[in-house]
Amino acid sequence: MNTKEDKSNWAIGGGILAGLGTGFFFLEQSALMFVGAILLGLGVGLIITSILSGANNRKP
Repeated sequence: MNTKEDKSNWAIGGGILAGLGTGFFFLEQSALMFVGAILLGLGVGLIITSILSGANNRKP
């Protein structure tokens, strides 16, 4: 598989950016909620990456 076609790693960065954007809404309430939102975005990005890379490995 060509690495230029594999864009599953973009899910990690996208998850972090989504967590960062969501975290800004919670920043006034608690700094820990801000950090938690970033970590949640990272976790979601890692899960999506593992699903996409597994799907790409199954292709003949």
